[in-house]
Amino acid sequence: MWGYSFMRRAFAATTVLSVSMAPVGAFLVLRRLSLAGEAMAHAITPGIVIAFVFTGLSVTSLLVGGLAAGMAVATLSAVLSRTTIIRGDASLASFYLIALALGIFILSAAGSAVPLRSFLFGSILGLDDESLLLLGVVATVTLVSFSWLLRPLIMSTCDPAFFESQATRPWVTDQAFMVLLVLNLLGAFKTMGTLMAVGLLILPATAARCWAVSITGQIGFGVVFSLVSSWLGLCISYAFPDTPSGPAIILVAGFIFLLSTLVGPFGFGRRIRLRSFKADKPQTRAPV
Repeated sequence: MWGYSFMRRAFAATTVLSVSMAPVGAFLVLRRLSLAGEAMAHAITPGIVIAFVFTGLSVTSLLVGGLAAGMAVATLSAVLSRTTIIRGDASLASFYLIALALGIFILSAAGSAVPLRSFLFGSILGLDDESLLLLGVVATVTLVSFSWLLRPLIMSTCDPAFFESQATRPWVTDQAFMVLLVLNLLGAFKTMGTLMAVGLLILPATAARCWAVSITGQIGFGVVFSLVSSWLGLCISYAFPDTPSGPAIILVAGFIFLLSTLVGPFGFGRRIRLRSFKADKPQTRAPV
């Protein structure tokens, strides 16, 4: 397997993605924004499609187009939720559906529906040097940004009312986090596609939630689960050539998630242990 350059590139790409996506996924789960990650994955579609129609599969143009589309949807959703009666989840869902339909419409109208499958599912075994460089840049920006974003993110996640009362511009933290989310989705676009990228972002983070209480612990478990999912998925797709690599990775991540909910200390096992502890605890009656 290691004799093929495309397999070495796939292992390198998924390793970098695992390290970069773990902190973003952990905070998505903790802030109850898991579905927002799915929405943003589709919101970047029109920008990517417009860039593809005019410049082809240029990584730089796809990055600029997707980032512009994603931030436009995030900003419009935030403005709408702050100035109208519509809540943030409803506004984000509305804009992402419009963006997804617009992207597919532009792609079909341009007379090039062939790359639609690669847009949705990615091509992890067809990465070039430019794509690997993009992943490295995204991972570097994400980790460096978290070195100063981690503290305000923890504060805004655990006690948003206190954070807003102390911070002069609390919206800066939220917008910076959304930028990192869009960047990681763009980095995973050519690797996993718009449909599969969110799986590597959310599933390891939700599995880690069943094993750790602290945020740093969840990030660490998320990195480990992402790496195991990526490496096992690639090995399975190599052993069975008819198996697509992206879905294989997500299925392994899904299996780890289900296993974590069953045997993890904060999954179903915790409820069973609490019930058995209460049943074994001797009942004492208060004196009359």
